[in-house]
Amino acid sequence: MAKQTDNNGSDLGIEAELFKTADKLRGNMEPSDYKHVALGLIFLKHISDNFEAKRAELLADYPEGAEDPDEYAAENVFWVPKAGRWSHLQANAKKSDIGKLIDGAMIAIEKENPSLKGVLPKEYARPGLNAVMLGELIDLISGITLQQGKDKSRDVLGRVYEYFLGQFAGSEGKRGGEFYTPRSVVRTMVEMLEPHKGRVYDPCCGSGGMFVQSEKFIEAHEGRIGDIAIYGQESNYTTWRLAKMNLAVRGIDADIRWNSEGSFHKDELRDLRFDYILANPPFNISDWGGDKLREDGRWKFGIPPVGNANFAWLQHIHHHLAPNGTAGVVLANGSMSSSQSGEGDIRKAMIEGDVIDCMIALPGQLFYSTQIPACLWFLAKNKKNHGLRDRSGEILFIDARKLGHMVDRTRREFSDDDIDKIAETYHRWREGRDYEDVPGFCKSASLENVREHGHVLTPGRYVGAEEPENDGVPFEERFAELRNNLKKQFARSDELTTHIQKKLGELSSNG
Repeated sequence: MAKQTDNNGSDLGIEAELFKTADKLRGNMEPSDYKHVALGLIFLKHISDNFEAKRAELLADYPEGAEDPDEYAAENVFWVPKAGRWSHLQANAKKSDIGKLIDGAMIAIEKENPSLKGVLPKEYARPGLNAVMLGELIDLISGITLQQGKDKSRDVLGRVYEYFLGQFAGSEGKRGGEFYTPRSVVRTMVEMLEPHKGRVYDPCCGSGGMFVQSEKFIEAHEGRIGDIAIYGQESNYTTWRLAKMNLAVRGIDADIRWNSEGSFHKDELRDLRFDYILANPPFNISDWGGDKLREDGRWKFGIPPVGNANFAWLQHIHHHLAPNGTAGVVLANGSMSSSQSGEGDIRKAMIEGDVIDCMIALPGQLFYSTQIPACLWFLAKNKKNHGLRDRSGEILFIDARKLGHMVDRTRREFSDDDIDKIAETYHRWREGRDYEDVPGFCKSASLENVREHGHVLTPGRYVGAEEPENDGVPFEERFAELRNNLKKQFARSDELTTHIQKKLGELSSNG
């Protein structure tokens, strides 16, 4: 795994300072509204920069092609008409009608680029949006990529967009978690699954973080970005727009579908199977319309309860795996042990069907949206697959609850070392190289062992207690040291006896 310069995966100097300044400009505006204002402008800056860079190349080498949209499309560069170019907005940033000009730019860009139809925000001219603030925000964003080359510009703007998404998610709290999965959690899943080549899918893709991290994984390991194809679905229209912009800023070509019915009721990609699936579905969702899907073919391991979609998500995801596909899914801890409404029977069927590869217990406070403890499920369609050792009849349990560090008063993150420790443990286990059980952290359990635990998948039941730290001091020396300390504290033996009797008396009276 390529080392990063910080725990979030990038040098945060630029991003953090930009966000701090941008947040001051927000004033009393709600973060949920301001998010679209700021991210929309960052996106506009990105596509305008790419367009201008390509245009400069054409003017130098092939001037007659500089005004031909096909020349830009050939390199996956959006065509930006004059009204949509950043230079036009920057020149008019101090005008009172700047909001109207921004809306006009968004409309003009969507008109010229069908793939962006309905994606860009177009409410900058509304009365509640301060024109002075918009002008200052344009000035701030204008300086992001000064003196950067085309590729560096894309990278910086992509990092800024992603960092802003995370910060807005934190500001919005529970609602923020609906569109954003914390980066360190996504990176853990991606590093474990290693999506090198094939189709990658997320049935509830939020703002597209799973896809961005998958592409980063390919780049970090010097693979070819074109070796993976990305697919997703999202039921929230506003979140879908964020995902489309997030991927476009990164230059990621993806087939992301939107419909208000969601993946259960209108599976947009029903005939496709995927090599890698990464998902963070909403926890314990009760209004998923399960009463209308009692006879669905996806429920191979049992009909999921109407009042909780956890096992509907797991089975939908398993259904969409290719013959050698693997999946990582974030779910509430209850999914590992619940026996309500037939959930225990479905979990048992999945265990006996040998489709569960690894279970990870996560520490608390990792997520913006909930304080509910969470876990990671890793599924494998074929445990004998593609060069890995035969893991039939085994499940790896990892207890990661002691990992991570607090980044503020309310939220925890995994460090690079934490992610390496988890992913490397999984890789050693499934590849059959130098894996060893570590008490208190990991355990490779047989199906028979899992049966003995009533098909409950809580890692703590399997990994046992952490071995006490051994500093090499023999027991006799430890006991002698304890005795000497007591002698110093109590000069005479009768004082020690009196002290012990007093404490026993206190315990008795409190009992």
